[in-house]
Amino acid sequence: MLNTEEQNLHDQTDNREVLVRVENVSKKFCRSLKKSLWYGVQDIGSEMMGIKYKHELRPDEFWSVKDVSFELRRGECLGLIGRNGAGKSTLLRILNGLIKPDRGRIEINGQVGGLIALGAGFNPILTGRENIYVNGSILGLSKAEIDAKFEEIIDFAEIGEFIDAPVQTYSSGMNVRLGFAVAAVLIQPDVLLLDEVLAVGDIGFTIKCLNAMRHLSNKSAVIFVSHSMQYVSSFCNRVMVMKEGQNLIESSIIGEAIDVYLSLFPVDENIAGSGEASIVSVWLRCQETGENGIHGVKVPHGTSLILEVEIQSHLESQLWMQIDTQGFVPVMASRILDEGNNPLFFSPGRHKIKLNLGKIEFNAGQYSIILGLVDPLRRVSLCRHQGIASFQVISDTVEWGYVVRHLVAESVGI
Repeated sequence: MLNTEEQNLHDQTDNREVLVRVENVSKKFCRSLKKSLWYGVQDIGSEMMGIKYKHELRPDEFWSVKDVSFELRRGECLGLIGRNGAGKSTLLRILNGLIKPDRGRIEINGQVGGLIALGAGFNPILTGRENIYVNGSILGLSKAEIDAKFEEIIDFAEIGEFIDAPVQTYSSGMNVRLGFAVAAVLIQPDVLLLDEVLAVGDIGFTIKCLNAMRHLSNKSAVIFVSHSMQYVSSFCNRVMVMKEGQNLIESSIIGEAIDVYLSLFPVDENIAGSGEASIVSVWLRCQETGENGIHGVKVPHGTSLILEVEIQSHLESQLWMQIDTQGFVPVMASRILDEGNNPLFFSPGRHKIKLNLGKIEFNAGQYSIILGLVDPLRRVSLCRHQGIASFQVISDTVEWGYVVRHLVAESVGI
């Protein structure tokens, strides 16, 4: 049961205006250009003759988007993630009216603004200044309205004196920055579609883009496509994972959806280094449950993990270890010390090492281990084994953070 405050919040959320309603939307494409043109002629002829459209796949056709459904209310942001080719951009183009779905129903209430393929609509011969006015006119703004916001666009884009140079002389970063600035400053839509718009510059400009997007999303329904889980987790309150055109999972628990996304990318073992040493074998064991192996060992959150390593080296060496998320983000790096807390050196030959990694307080999900041996004198990598072992942290809930630590709160009355 919800308490009174939670029920009021739930009712307020339900009463917010639904701006986007997508019901069983599908879109198919053809891999063969020649067949695609022929199928197009057939479809146009069938439509003109009033023949009911068939939705079966013909030779060389595939579903880019298949039976996708969701609703989005004002003030909500839906993160759309998945591997390349999962159908994310196709879905955005359908919502933006650029392509027509083959089946399904879309209802959009209000003005739609799409930050898709930023800068793609610029005329390369015209200057940045001229392109601003052309794009503003296309958006329905008068010259006076564009004049009032012109300096704000220039400041946002950070292109300074290049504003009167032809766009064809711009770098790709400048071109996209100007595209984002035009869209962010001139568009005030009800529905905002964002496709990889944060890969547009350095960290300073990215922060500026995030702030602009948050401002735009206060009164809009936002659909945000990105491969950056950092931005998805900080910007979205719901996430949909797409695979082969279909909705694999949609969840308001951001970490749960991101974990599903990361599981789509298996980590293969990769070996590098001078070859003067090697990791002969590894073995993982959860101390409390006794489960062990090389890959896929299940480790309940808060239990201890033991790593046993056998190394072979022709030179004196030092061992190092790192634990990565499935997205190759380091979450733990370790220095290997002796019992006196001094750097541990291994003489040439074969050694077996047992490492107690302690309590694993990582977020639920998949993790992989990187091990390496270094020549301490030359500081040369003798070997580096990425993905040599992997384990899965099990928990009742999935958060979005690298370390999840349970804290005990003391309640003090006021």
